[in-house]
Amino acid sequence: MNTAPVIPRRKSRRIYVGNVPIGDGAPIAVQSMTNTLTTDVDATVAQINAIAAAGADIVRVSVPTMEAAEAFREIKKQSPVPLVADIHFDYRIALKVAEYGVDCLRINPGNIGNEERIRAVVDAARERNIPIRIGVNAGSLERDLQEKYGEPTGAALVESAMRHVEILRRLDFLDFKVSVKASDVFLAVEAYRLLAKEIDQPLHLGITEAGGARSGAVKSAIGLGMLLADGIGDTIRVSLAADPVEEVKVGFDILKSLRIRSRGINFIACPSCSRQEFDVISTVNALEQRLEDITTSVDVSIIGCVVNGPGEAHVSHIGLAGAKNRSGFYIDGERQRERLDNKTLVDDLETRIRAYVSRADAKQRIDVQQVGDTD
Repeated sequence: MNTAPVIPRRKSRRIYVGNVPIGDGAPIAVQSMTNTLTTDVDATVAQINAIAAAGADIVRVSVPTMEAAEAFREIKKQSPVPLVADIHFDYRIALKVAEYGVDCLRINPGNIGNEERIRAVVDAARERNIPIRIGVNAGSLERDLQEKYGEPTGAALVESAMRHVEILRRLDFLDFKVSVKASDVFLAVEAYRLLAKEIDQPLHLGITEAGGARSGAVKSAIGLGMLLADGIGDTIRVSLAADPVEEVKVGFDILKSLRIRSRGINFIACPSCSRQEFDVISTVNALEQRLEDITTSVDVSIIGCVVNGPGEAHVSHIGLAGAKNRSGFYIDGERQRERLDNKTLVDDLETRIRAYVSRADAKQRIDVQQVGDTD
């Protein structure tokens, strides 16, 4: 129920990664990347399924060898979401995964050899409607740019990216997206802001090598949040030294906090204090675990006392305001006559949240059907 101003998006070209639209106002896509051995088909497919179940729109898979390319063929057949093949230097691998139906090539044209090899990859991508992602990283800038700038800078990252962009432009291939990642938040933000003025292709956002689950999530939230609030960004990846599923969850939390894209329950909960009438922290933690399967966008406020509880409940789909023994319960901002026993809050709230979601989903299906009937 909470609303926020719509952030004007940077205008960009539309490309497609499989059936996922990217750019030109399409929903910002959330990506992650497998960390299994690609040659282990079963393990890689299992991880892709887990990432997809968490809501990822696209998954990237590293393909470092021809053996991995052959495994990719089988992985692609079983994937529920579009796949990006991450390839460095060897153009033959790019040609092979293109043959096997890859949905996007993450390959820098300037790094795969002479003009003939570059043209072969671009022609294969054009023939099969496969977009390319150019990916520049502050940790792997070309030597001459390191000497020119002395250290990684936003301008250095953009100059590196534009070298690859110009190759694709010269070959009249415009279906590409670009990333200019750095582990330093301000460096990445500077580079993306500069690049956004240079090209009209979609931008893939990321703070690379951000760190562990907690520190990496914070760095990513700050860096990606700054850019998204500027309207910059068409796809995102949160790079964590953690389970890739966590990357997806954090990515959606970032989009959710900016009211850009919502998936699942948005919990509004107090940090708790001596005024709390029930254990807020354990209640919220338990509900987050139990309700991970819900994908419908719902705001649920859980406040431990009556100081802020009623106010938050009034602007939430479901709200709880703590009181002694039995707490106030709200639906769509209206206080209900029933009060929930503080001893059984987790079970009672789970039941009521699931019932609310079921009603909301049923109403949405009816609305969609009615729209279809009038077409």
